[in-house]
Order: sequence, then C-alpha cells, then structure tokens
Amino acid sequence: MRKKIVAGNWKMNKSLQEGLELAKGLDKALKGKAVNCDVIIGTPFIHLASVVEAIDTNRIGVAAQNCADKESGAYTGEVSASMVASTGAKYVILGHSERRAYYGETPEILKEKVKLALANGLTPIFCIGEVLEEREANKHFDVVKAQLKASLFELSAEDFAKIVLAYEPVWAIGTGKTATPAQAQEMHAFIRETLIAKYGKEIADDTSILYGGSVNAGNAKELFSNVDVDGGLIGGASLGVDKFLPIVEAF
Repeated sequence: MRKKIVAGNWKMNKSLQEGLELAKGLDKALKGKAVNCDVIIGTPFIHLASVVEAIDTNRIGVAAQNCADKESGAYTGEVSASMVASTGAKYVILGHSERRAYYGETPEILKEKVKLALANGLTPIFCIGEVLEEREANKHFDVVKAQLKASLFELSAEDFAKIVLAYEPVWAIGTGKTATPAQAQEMHAFIRETLIAKYGKEIADDTSILYGGSVNAGNAKELFSNVDVDGGLIGGASLGVDKFLPIVEAF
C-alpha cells in the first residue's frame, strides 16, 4: 500500500534559530493528532542535525534539499549523501526544477545523486515536471517520461521501489498558478502507467507520486482527492505551521 505524504520544502529560507522554532512548532502541533499521512520537512543543510535532535522523527521525517553527485573529496562547498545521512535525515529532495534551471543539473548528474542517496540509505524525493512552453506545445507527457527514463530507469526494480516521485509543473511553482485537479490527476496517472510499463503493476501501485506547485490550505483537499495524487511537495506554505498544518490535515 503506497504512502500518503505531505513534504515541506523550505528552500533557502529561515536562519538556524528560525528553522528550529518552526520545526519544534510543527512537532508540537502534530503531537497527539491522528494524522493520515507521513509528514516530512526539507530543511537547508545547516539545519539538518539540529532539527533531527529537536523533534520526534517518528512524527516528522527530515529531508535535505540536495546532495552531491560525488562520494567525497576536493569539492569545496558540496555536501555528500553520506554527510546528509550522518545527520539522521532520512530523505533527500533531488532534481527540483530550481536545481535543474539555476545550477545546470543534468539527467546524468541526477542519476549519480540518486545512486549515492540510495547507497547511503536515503529515500530520494525525485522531482519531475515541464515548463510552460512545453505544456503549451503539448510536450508535457514526453518531457516527464524522458526525465524519468534518463535518471531513474537504469535502477533495479528493488532500488526503484525506494523512490518517491514529485510531479511539479514548473509553471505552477511559486507563481500562484496551480494545475487543476484534473490536470494533476491526468499527469499522475500517466506517470503511473509509465512505471507499469517499466517496472510492473505492483511497484507502480506502491510508488507515492506527490504533486507540487502552489499547493495551499484552500486547494490541497481537492488535489489530494485524486486517486493517483498521493500527497504534496509544499514550498511557500511549508514556512508557517498555520499554513502547513491544514495541508497535512487535508488527508
């Protein structure tokens, strides 16, 4: 049975002190609540170890927002998958459109990151999605399939089964635009069909596919009610307990 997941991506926000306050606030708000999904927060690297120590990690999973495509060595400023794992974080967000667009992360680089994340016991939350021009040219299905194929489809079935996918139409990230529930369901169903063709029905049915792109308290319930939408990767609305909690409660 695939997991329902609401994951927050803080991006480059919050000082260490502010991040700790937010994590503790969310932990406190969830205490004693019957929650029908897994809750994850993706913090900046410098927060990871402190946040893991400050919260109940059985209640909230902790994710890095990236990791390096190298194991170790003379790569100044980089943070390896083993370093992320050493903090107690269990997840890593990979392939986010901002990493692809601003930092030139290619499918080949992402393939290496995924391998290293898995080798270090981390669960990749792997992002895929098209830009507006690709959607308008009706190439969105081809783009998403190519992203899956190029970075993930060399994985064994056993390793692929450890991946969480996040579909983020790039035109809906931070723009206030959201894919309609029907558009989200259409793409998520297409992704699942693509996985069936590659890895078979059992693995496809067990793969959590999250939706990301301007999810908020007002639209979460409708988005999550789709049969193939297993939760959300939440940006701006994850930066306050008052905004994030209602999305968790949408399940």
